[in-house]
Amino acid sequence: MSGTEESFIVGLIGEGITASLTPPMHEREADHQGLRYIYRPIDLTLLGRPGSDVGALLRWGRDLGFNAFNVTHPCKQLVLSELDEVSDDAARLGAVNTVLIRDGRFIGHNTDFSGFGGALAGGLPDAALGSVVQLGVGGAGAAVAYALLKAGTAKLTLLDLDPLRAAERAAALSAIFPEQVITAGTPADLPAALPDADGLVHATPVGMHSHPGLAVDLDLLSPSQWVADVVYRPVETELIRGARALGCPVLDGGRMAVGQAVDAFELITGIRPDAARMLAHFHELIEQGR
Repeated sequence: MSGTEESFIVGLIGEGITASLTPPMHEREADHQGLRYIYRPIDLTLLGRPGSDVGALLRWGRDLGFNAFNVTHPCKQLVLSELDEVSDDAARLGAVNTVLIRDGRFIGHNTDFSGFGGALAGGLPDAALGSVVQLGVGGAGAAVAYALLKAGTAKLTLLDLDPLRAAERAAALSAIFPEQVITAGTPADLPAALPDADGLVHATPVGMHSHPGLAVDLDLLSPSQWVADVVYRPVETELIRGARALGCPVLDGGRMAVGQAVDAFELITGIRPDAARMLAHFHELIEQGR
């Protein structure tokens, strides 16, 4: 459907999201597609509203003519009870980050997992998935683990500072993927788990501008292993830089950030965007200090 026939009003609901790169990425791609598309952040922090108000915000948005919303922390689980329909993958994950409004109904999807899955397939197309170690299972980590298993990972080792959270995630995923081996542990298990792994995924906040550092001892890595990081501010984390210097194939967090936006854009508009163009725009925004 061309932009002359329909316009799109989209919002992002979450805490501290005024500087999110998702709105400009969506709007620029819509311009290229010839669509009328407005994307606005709805920052709960600035509004002084709790995450539990997500349902009221969705209903107001529907009444005001919004077509869809992305939702992020702390609303990805809270929003579930407000929806009329949820995709199978989002239901299994227990988290929604994209809500479509169709004929007055709220339909939930999750593009965090598909965004990582697409990033992995596009950025590391030859990655071996026999055995993967993942560090961090909260938030984005839950979606990443699901994506790895959907991509065919035979053995997934989940390590988290909270052993109960790791164990609960492993048990939940084992029920969904009974043919695959999923184990849980803590970062202390990394030296024992990593030597036999084909790849490592880092999904903790360590490495972000606000949490600089390394969560992984680079001496544990081998050039034969691939390394993926979900942190994208900065895109070049210490882990990505160090792994690349060792000769490891790497996947930076920018690809997942763009991948979830690509998939959400397609759900909202019905048009598959140009992923390479959106990735290039993402890097432009990062370089501009956005």
